[in-house]
Amino acid sequence: MLKRVAPNITRVAYLFNPSTAPLLYARSVETAAPLLSVKSVAAEVHTADEMERVIEQFARASDSALLVLPDLFTATNRRSIIALAAQHRLPAVYPFRYFVTSGGLMSYGTEVLDTYRQAASYVDRVLKGERPSDLPVQQPTKFELVINLKTAKALGLTVPNTLLVAADEVIE
Repeated sequence: MLKRVAPNITRVAYLFNPSTAPLLYARSVETAAPLLSVKSVAAEVHTADEMERVIEQFARASDSALLVLPDLFTATNRRSIIALAAQHRLPAVYPFRYFVTSGGLMSYGTEVLDTYRQAASYVDRVLKGERPSDLPVQQPTKFELVINLKTAKALGLTVPNTLLVAADEVIE
């Protein structure tokens, strides 16, 4: 998706706090990167200062992009991450739409409200007497792509029409 917007990308830093992010996400990025002809670079951060240094360092290369993994740290620091990516003209993909409505370039991730609806149905079943251990594990079923054209323009990126048509929401 990002390579369709910025085809010169050859390196993707995936930003996360290993104390709060499930390692499954990092492994998924490392597995997918070669399939997309990009090199993945772990950008582990524990503090806002580390985050600033890592983003600044990574942005020095013009063939770089940022992938923000879903975790408590990145959600809490989303405004700083978005501002740093913009300041350093670093294309970034975020895990949730609220990053994009706050000024991020694009997001692809689960539709959070649908996840809450699924959780509510579990609560209902437990309250009706089912044992939690008997309930099946559910995976998210709805994903959404959100693109911020204003941010794309500020970064000098052109979003292909095919991606705009596929988007669930385009912010202009």
